[in-house]
Amino acid sequence: MTKIFSPTEPASDTSADQSASEQANSVALPKAKLTHRSLPWWLGIAGITLVIAAIPAWYFGFHSSSPSTVLEVSGRIEGYETDIGTKVPGRVMIVTVREGDRVRIGQVLAKLDDSEIQAQLQAAEARLAAAQQQVNQAQGQINVIQSQIEEAQLNLEQAQEDTQGRITQARSALAAAQAQWQQAQAQQEQAESALNLAQIEHDRAMKLHQEGAYSQQQLDQAQTALETAQATLRAQQAAVETARRQVNAAQGDLTSVQTTRLNPNIRQTRLQGLQEQLAIARSQWEAAQATVRQVAAERQRILAQVNDLTITSPIDGIVTARSVEPGTVVSSGKTLLTVINPNTVYLRGFIPEGEIGQIRVGQAARVYLDSAPEQPLAAHVAAIDTEASFTPENIYFRNDRVEQVFGVKISIATPDGLAKPGMPADAEIQLN
Repeated sequence: MTKIFSPTEPASDTSADQSASEQANSVALPKAKLTHRSLPWWLGIAGITLVIAAIPAWYFGFHSSSPSTVLEVSGRIEGYETDIGTKVPGRVMIVTVREGDRVRIGQVLAKLDDSEIQAQLQAAEARLAAAQQQVNQAQGQINVIQSQIEEAQLNLEQAQEDTQGRITQARSALAAAQAQWQQAQAQQEQAESALNLAQIEHDRAMKLHQEGAYSQQQLDQAQTALETAQATLRAQQAAVETARRQVNAAQGDLTSVQTTRLNPNIRQTRLQGLQEQLAIARSQWEAAQATVRQVAAERQRILAQVNDLTITSPIDGIVTARSVEPGTVVSSGKTLLTVINPNTVYLRGFIPEGEIGQIRVGQAARVYLDSAPEQPLAAHVAAIDTEASFTPENIYFRNDRVEQVFGVKISIATPDGLAKPGMPADAEIQLN
């Protein structure tokens, strides 16, 4: 067989050459395949390994020649929320806005039912009018007694021929005292009726409070109304007693005038009695003035509560949450609406711990919105979290620490209404 492949050996005949040619062709194909595998197999593997090892060197060599000047961050647009609530409990009557509505400072957002507090206001105004009437009555009594004192002093200096005039005057004083006594009795009856009504309201409030339908504040208000009615009744009873004494005094004056015929000693005693009555009347006037101030303060407090039933917006902004609907009974401090200022929005994003060292507060940035990617918004880094997120416990391995991230706030200088809370957005933080 070796001779068949030798070019130097001549062929013996034509048939032999043909046979040899056929055999050569039949053997030449497998011989050619052996020729391609003539290189060692480990050289191919070594070449592939060198190519793979060269890729990272090329990548890092290329990027080291042109370092990045920005850090890309993705996140969501957020805003500073203002929770708007109520200072007093009550039932919601109307809510004028919904999520997404724009509001202005002072705009009415909601109103609570004011029927109960309006009744309290009317009661306070009635008490204020009654107290003012007591002041006027006390002032009238002072004026009358002062006049009587002046007359007593004159009468002390006059002669007995004035006896008939003094009798007439005593009768008039008696009639006036009797009229005041009747008026005081009528006011006492009115105070008793008011006390009965206040007692009924207090008992009803106590029962509803025990059933859970009334709050402690409503029970306290009923208790205050009851105590006020009791104080008013006591004051009216004192007024009746004072008026009765004045009637007795006037009756005694009339009898004294009729019997003593202007005896100087008796007139002196009368003058002293009038001065004592004047002191009593002034004390009643001062007490009535104190009652007026107290009731006026109570009325002012109720007026403040009436104003608190109307909830207005403290800022210009957009409603992001509505927590109540008409008919809802709310407690004091309950949040009804949430409003944000669209001009103070920011991008909330996260940066890996390995890159947080390149970021500082105040660093310039640009925010890109999906709705307007060709219009970047000027911004800056406003805050950086002091602790890493997504870390359930302390981690001491380097590979795990790299996966931690820090939250950042990128404040947008002029949102121009383009950046809205809830929108996804990207940002580039300038590193140089």
